[in-house]
Amino acid sequence: MLRVGLTGGIGSGKSVVARMLQVLGVPVFEADAEAKTLMQQDAAVRDAVMARFGAEVYANGALDRTQLASKVFGNDEEIAALNAMVHPAVRKAFAAWADEQTFPYAVMEAAIMAENDGYRSFDRVVTVSCPEAIRIQRVMERDGVEEEAVRTRTRHQASEEDRLRIAHFTVKNDGSELLIPQVLAIHGQLLKLVAS
Repeated sequence: MLRVGLTGGIGSGKSVVARMLQVLGVPVFEADAEAKTLMQQDAAVRDAVMARFGAEVYANGALDRTQLASKVFGNDEEIAALNAMVHPAVRKAFAAWADEQTFPYAVMEAAIMAENDGYRSFDRVVTVSCPEAIRIQRVMERDGVEEEAVRTRTRHQASEEDRLRIAHFTVKNDGSELLIPQVLAIHGQLLKLVAS
Protein backbone atom coordinates (compact mmCIF):
# COMPACT_ATOMS: atom_id res chain seq x y z
CA MET A 1 0.00 0.00 0.00
CA LEU A 2 1.14 3.49 -0.89
CA ARG A 3 1.25 5.99 1.97
CA VAL A 4 0.51 9.53 0.85
CA GLY A 5 0.94 12.75 2.80
CA LEU A 6 -1.44 15.62 2.03
CA THR A 7 -0.33 19.03 3.24
CA GLY A 8 -0.81 22.74 2.69
CA GLY A 9 -0.81 25.96 4.64
CA ILE A 10 -3.77 27.14 6.67
CA GLY A 11 -6.55 28.19 4.30
CA SER A 12 -5.01 26.38 1.32
CA GLY A 13 -7.96 24.02 0.91
CA LYS A 14 -6.27 20.76 1.89
CA SER A 15 -9.40 19.65 3.77
CA VAL A 16 -11.46 20.20 0.60
CA VAL A 17 -8.99 18.05 -1.36
CA ALA A 18 -9.15 15.41 1.39
CA ARG A 19 -12.95 15.31 1.13
CA MET A 20 -12.71 14.91 -2.66
CA LEU A 21 -10.38 11.95 -2.18
CA GLN A 22 -12.79 10.42 0.34
CA VAL A 23 -15.59 10.70 -2.24
CA LEU A 24 -13.36 8.65 -4.54
CA GLY A 25 -13.13 5.98 -1.85
CA VAL A 26 -9.67 6.90 -0.59
CA PRO A 27 -9.20 6.42 3.18
CA VAL A 28 -8.06 9.70 4.76
CA PHE A 29 -6.52 10.03 8.22
CA GLU A 30 -6.83 13.52 9.77
CA ALA A 31 -3.68 14.20 11.77
CA ASP A 32 -5.09 17.17 13.70
CA ALA A 33 -8.12 15.21 14.91
CA GLU A 34 -5.91 12.26 15.85
CA ALA A 35 -3.53 14.54 17.77
CA LYS A 36 -6.44 15.83 19.86
CA THR A 37 -7.63 12.27 20.51
CA LEU A 38 -4.16 11.09 21.53
CA MET A 39 -3.63 14.01 23.91
CA GLN A 40 -6.91 13.03 25.54
CA GLN A 41 -6.71 9.22 25.46
CA ASP A 42 -3.10 8.03 25.09
CA ALA A 43 -1.63 7.63 28.58
CA ALA A 44 2.00 8.13 27.48
CA VAL A 45 1.16 11.34 25.62
CA ARG A 46 -1.00 12.63 28.50
CA ASP A 47 1.76 11.92 31.03
CA ALA A 48 4.37 13.66 28.89
CA VAL A 49 2.15 16.71 28.37
CA MET A 50 1.37 16.96 32.10
CA ALA A 51 5.03 16.51 33.07
CA ARG A 52 6.05 19.39 30.82
CA PHE A 53 3.10 21.78 31.15
CA GLY A 54 1.53 20.89 34.50
CA ALA A 55 -1.50 18.87 35.63
CA GLU A 56 -3.72 21.94 35.21
CA VAL A 57 -3.77 21.44 31.43
CA TYR A 58 -6.12 18.52 32.16
CA ALA A 59 -9.16 19.91 33.96
CA ASN A 60 -11.25 17.12 35.51
CA GLY A 61 -9.39 14.60 33.37
CA ALA A 62 -10.14 16.39 30.10
CA LEU A 63 -7.58 18.32 28.08
CA ASP A 64 -8.05 22.05 28.57
CA ARG A 65 -6.88 23.27 25.19
CA THR A 66 -7.14 26.93 26.21
CA GLN A 67 -4.89 26.32 29.21
CA LEU A 68 -2.39 24.39 27.07
CA ALA A 69 -2.44 27.09 24.39
CA SER A 70 -1.64 29.72 27.04
CA LYS A 71 1.45 27.72 28.03
CA VAL A 72 2.85 27.38 24.50
CA PHE A 73 1.57 30.50 22.70
CA GLY A 74 4.40 32.52 21.23
CA ASN A 75 7.07 30.23 22.68
CA ASP A 76 8.93 28.35 19.95
CA GLU A 77 10.70 26.05 22.42
CA GLU A 78 7.44 24.97 24.10
CA ILE A 79 5.67 24.47 20.76
CA ALA A 80 8.57 22.31 19.58
CA ALA A 81 8.41 20.31 22.83
CA LEU A 82 4.67 19.71 22.46
CA ASN A 83 5.09 18.69 18.81
CA ALA A 84 7.88 16.28 19.80
CA MET A 85 5.46 14.56 22.20
CA VAL A 86 2.47 14.39 19.88
CA HIS A 87 3.76 14.01 16.31
CA PRO A 88 5.56 10.65 16.77
CA ALA A 89 2.40 9.24 18.37
CA VAL A 90 0.31 10.52 15.44
CA ARG A 91 2.71 8.95 12.93
CA LYS A 92 2.57 5.65 14.82
CA ALA A 93 -1.25 5.76 14.87
CA PHE A 94 -1.29 6.50 11.12
CA ALA A 95 1.02 3.56 10.40
CA ALA A 96 -1.23 1.17 12.34
CA TRP A 97 -4.36 2.60 10.70
CA ALA A 98 -2.84 2.44 7.19
CA ASP A 99 -1.96 -1.24 7.71
CA GLU A 100 -5.68 -1.95 8.16
CA GLN A 101 -6.78 -0.22 4.93
CA THR A 102 -7.58 -2.20 1.80
CA PHE A 103 -7.60 0.64 -0.75
CA PRO A 104 -4.47 0.87 -2.97
CA TYR A 105 -3.30 3.97 -1.10
CA ALA A 106 -4.04 5.80 2.14
CA VAL A 107 -3.69 9.50 2.87
CA MET A 108 -2.71 11.43 5.98
CA GLU A 109 -3.88 15.04 5.93
CA ALA A 110 -1.55 17.19 8.03
CA ALA A 111 -0.72 20.89 8.13
CA ILE A 112 2.73 20.21 9.58
CA MET A 113 4.82 17.98 7.35
CA ALA A 114 7.66 20.00 5.85
CA GLU A 115 8.53 21.52 9.23
CA ASN A 116 9.72 18.37 10.99
CA ASP A 117 10.82 15.94 8.27
CA GLY A 118 7.53 14.09 8.82
CA TYR A 119 7.14 13.97 5.04
CA ARG A 120 9.96 11.41 4.86
CA SER A 121 7.67 8.65 6.16
CA PHE A 122 5.42 8.92 3.08
CA ASP A 123 5.84 7.34 -0.34
CA ARG A 124 4.40 10.44 -2.00
CA VAL A 125 3.46 13.94 -0.85
CA VAL A 126 0.67 16.10 -2.28
CA THR A 127 0.86 19.82 -1.51
CA VAL A 128 -2.15 22.08 -1.89
CA SER A 129 -0.70 25.40 -3.00
CA CYS A 130 -2.22 28.84 -2.68
CA PRO A 131 -0.69 32.32 -2.30
CA GLU A 132 -0.50 33.56 1.27
CA ALA A 133 -2.73 36.60 0.69
CA ILE A 134 -5.60 34.40 -0.55
CA ARG A 135 -5.11 31.90 2.28
CA ILE A 136 -5.18 34.65 4.92
CA GLN A 137 -8.35 36.16 3.42
CA ARG A 138 -10.05 32.75 3.39
CA VAL A 139 -9.24 32.09 7.05
CA MET A 140 -10.35 35.59 8.08
CA GLU A 141 -13.71 34.99 6.39
CA ARG A 142 -14.03 31.38 7.58
CA ASP A 143 -13.12 31.98 11.23
CA GLY A 144 -14.21 35.61 11.62
CA VAL A 145 -10.78 36.70 12.82
CA GLU A 146 -8.43 39.59 12.07
CA GLU A 147 -5.41 39.30 9.78
CA GLU A 148 -2.93 39.44 12.67
CA ALA A 149 -4.59 36.43 14.33
CA VAL A 150 -4.15 34.42 11.13
CA ARG A 151 -0.54 35.51 10.75
CA THR A 152 0.16 34.43 14.33
CA ARG A 153 -1.21 30.97 13.53
CA THR A 154 0.89 30.68 10.38
CA ARG A 155 4.11 31.79 12.05
CA HIS A 156 5.11 28.22 12.93
CA GLN A 157 4.16 26.71 9.59
CA ALA A 158 6.62 26.04 6.78
CA SER A 159 6.86 28.46 3.89
CA GLU A 160 5.01 27.80 0.65
CA GLU A 161 8.41 27.17 -0.95
CA ASP A 162 9.27 24.49 1.62
CA ARG A 163 5.92 22.76 1.10
CA LEU A 164 6.38 22.82 -2.68
CA ARG A 165 9.93 21.49 -2.31
CA ILE A 166 8.71 18.26 -0.65
CA ALA A 167 5.79 17.75 -3.07
CA HIS A 168 5.61 14.96 -5.61
CA PHE A 169 2.25 16.38 -6.73
CA THR A 170 0.83 19.89 -6.43
CA VAL A 171 -2.79 21.00 -6.42
CA LYS A 172 -3.17 24.69 -7.31
CA ASN A 173 -6.04 26.18 -5.33
CA ASP A 174 -5.77 29.87 -6.15
CA GLY A 175 -8.86 30.00 -8.36
CA SER A 176 -6.88 29.77 -11.61
CA GLU A 177 -7.63 26.07 -12.18
CA LEU A 178 -10.53 23.77 -11.34
CA LEU A 179 -9.82 21.53 -8.35
CA ILE A 180 -11.67 18.37 -9.37
CA PRO A 181 -9.67 17.67 -12.58
CA GLN A 182 -6.39 18.18 -10.66
CA VAL A 183 -7.45 15.80 -7.89
CA LEU A 184 -8.67 13.20 -10.38
CA ALA A 185 -5.37 13.38 -12.27
CA ILE A 186 -3.32 12.85 -9.10
CA HIS A 187 -5.64 10.06 -7.99
CA GLY A 188 -5.10 8.33 -11.34
CA GLN A 189 -1.33 8.70 -11.11
CA LEU A 190 -1.28 7.28 -7.58
CA LEU A 191 -3.33 4.26 -8.67
CA LYS A 192 -0.91 3.69 -11.57
CA LEU A 193 2.05 3.86 -9.18
CA VAL A 194 0.50 1.14 -7.02
CA ALA A 195 -0.27 -1.01 -10.06
CA SER A 196 3.22 -0.73 -11.58
